Amino acid sequence: MAKSRKFPESIDRPMGFCPGCGHGVVIRLIAECLEELGQDKNVIYGIGVGCSSLLGGGLETDRRHCSHGRAGAVCTGMKRVNPDNIVISYQGDGDAYSIGLAETTAAAYRNENFTTFIVNNVNYGMTGGQMSNTTLPGQVTTTSPRGRNCDVTGYPLKFPELVANQFNAAYAARGCITTPAQINKTKKYIKNALEAQMNKEGYSVVEILSTCPTNWGMSATESKVKLEKDIIQYFPLGEFKMREVK
Repeated sequence: MAKSRKFPESIDRPMGFCPGCGHGVVIRLIAECLEELGQDKNVIYGIGVGCSSLLGGGLETDRRHCSHGRAGAVCTGMKRVNPDNIVISYQGDGDAYSIGLAETTAAAYRNENFTTFIVNNVNYGMTGGQMSNTTLPGQVTTTSPRGRNCDVTGYPLKFPELVANQFNAAYAARGCITTPAQINKTKKYIKNALEAQMNKEGYSVVEILSTCPTNWGMSATESKVKLEKDIIQYFPLGEFKMREVK
């Protein structure tokens, strides 16, 4: 009989996310990478407001719950005070790109040596499914009941591309978790981002596209189809800023 897969030691109980949500998978991948890199006892999370704040429900780790959108600023302080710790900003798209756009962008602009993981489900997940800065054109949310009008609100933000093209950051990528193959690719992106921080290369960010069945009003299966059909088409996957081999 094949042995069951070993869970990272830091994960000791089920996550509290909605059925079909991708946060639990993303947290599991981060925990696996930290353990494989020998950093699972040397990490501090700055956690945003929203579904990302549930990270501590299943992960035994040091963490600081930040004011809404301010994880980029808090992680900057934590890393400067504790440069030998691995510091991770774990946020959703509403927290990082809407409420906290200034703090998130400023950390990347300054090339702060910490890692940001942003779970993008194109809405505010925990607070009621409102429109965020990544909501798709025409997408219906609780605050865009007729669909997002980009002539009024602007177009969805592509943050990894912004970081790669405008800032002197170390690494930027976007993955998703819809299939085993994509999960494996995303895990490589996560590990690359953490290694960039370990090697003091500068700021690293991985955005992970995720479903949100509850606020999308869909089953888990239907939301996966929507992500693959619509969302990935707007937010392409891959590595946008490669690490420089020294």
